[in-house]
Amino acid sequence: MKRGLCGTLAVLILLAMTVTACGPAAKPAAAEAAVKVDKIEGSELKKLTLSEQAAQRLGLTTAEVTASGGAVTVPYSAILYDKTGATWTYTNPEGLVFIRSRVSVDHVAQGTAYLDAGPKAGTRVVTVAAAELWGVETGVGGGH
Repeated sequence: MKRGLCGTLAVLILLAMTVTACGPAAKPAAAEAAVKVDKIEGSELKKLTLSEQAAQRLGLTTAEVTASGGAVTVPYSAILYDKTGATWTYTNPEGLVFIRSRVSVDHVAQGTAYLDAGPKAGTRVVTVAAAELWGVETGVGGGH
């Protein structure tokens, strides 16, 4: 009888350990938000402020808008198209702050977008992870 009781007790302990291991992981109390989204007054646009860790996880990179011989250019990877075909880019005015900006593309050649309108030369634009910023701003794939 003692042997059966010990065996039952061991099974119950293992079962209890298994059940508690299946629960959701606890969030650290002071976990930093990956992104802060703020409305821009008088605009449909939002200001996105990423945490350092979020930017690293996304592999986010930027490049400068350039101007040469009257042509204003950005890497084509900085261009996003919305569902109506309008073109946008995410500017990086400071630190880990990103704001979507409307651009007008004249033409694209060899990985470079030539702009008719958009951010001024010297402005930083997102070249990697812009689609992820778009998803955060517009709610695409929200809750994941």
